[in-house]
Amino acid sequence: MTQYYLSKNYNVLNNAGNKAKTDIEEILSKLGYKNAGLPQTTYSNKIAGFLITLAGVLKVLFTISANNVVVVQYPFKKYYSFVCNIIHLKRGKVITIIHDLGTFRSKKLTAEQEIKRLNHSDVLIVHNDKMEIWLKEQGYTKPMVCLEIFDYLSPSVNNNTQEPNQKPIKVIYAGALTYKKNRYLYSLNDVMSKWQFELYGGGFEEAKIEDKTLFKFKGFVPSDQLIEQVSAHFGLIWEGDSIHTCSGDFGIYLRVNNPHKVSLYIRCNLPIIIWKEAALASFVAENRIGVCIDSLEELDSILSSISAESYNEMVRNIKEINKKIASGYYCKRAVENAESLLQLT
Repeated sequence: MTQYYLSKNYNVLNNAGNKAKTDIEEILSKLGYKNAGLPQTTYSNKIAGFLITLAGVLKVLFTISANNVVVVQYPFKKYYSFVCNIIHLKRGKVITIIHDLGTFRSKKLTAEQEIKRLNHSDVLIVHNDKMEIWLKEQGYTKPMVCLEIFDYLSPSVNNNTQEPNQKPIKVIYAGALTYKKNRYLYSLNDVMSKWQFELYGGGFEEAKIEDKTLFKFKGFVPSDQLIEQVSAHFGLIWEGDSIHTCSGDFGIYLRVNNPHKVSLYIRCNLPIIIWKEAALASFVAENRIGVCIDSLEELDSILSSISAESYNEMVRNIKEINKKIASGYYCKRAVENAESLLQLT
């Protein structure tokens, strides 16, 4: 059984979605998987990117044969169903690794349309058990494997240490900082007194902040550089309009999605602060790598109550998970489990 993955043109490499996909290509290559398409490219020109990816898809016709396995990363733009049909025409098998669900992320698909697409796969690798349950409820019928958390490859290492009792407690958020995407950022003045917020990303509208002394805006920093340089106590996972709960479309998506920034924070050796209803909250709690909260209003009291011993335990646990995601452990395990399921189909 020969094993393949399918590469494509990535017009931008420094965003979370493409970073996750190119990391998986690298992990699969180290597992002995071959690229069934054309070599990975990074053309920003849309027409060039389209033609290169299309040529890579068509090359699959001449690359694979019966009983071969091809890992396809989803979404794959317009090509996903077509690629799966080609692979099955050649009597091969498809393992699909889900990165985003269009039903939630772009809202360009209904749940019914998404399930119809995904049923072209022989085995799905999904983010977590919450996503698995949602897909089953919507009508997905094929075998599934849970990834658990995304790996994060980087040569960078964070050797910075924070004293648990150092004041103020520093919390970072990395991502889109616009008022439209994360309105909650602009409502924190009244609930912050014992911690300081460090913001990494673009679109921060400083004029909308009342007490600017509570925030340190760092701008966009490449992930490898961020891993090396960041010096803080915690990384925050929160989305939406409200400080009371993760609301809006992005908040709803947190219930089934694994944010890639969780893995980035872990590579920075930062314990996680996450919404209790988020899909990854159980991972954080079970591995004792952070705190799960209902509302950002709780943070002042919760952060003040964490003992030095408890904080140091979180950091030790984070460092153990860090080793795993730095080595591609979770992807390797999920792919091996998916291969085992293929033997049964």
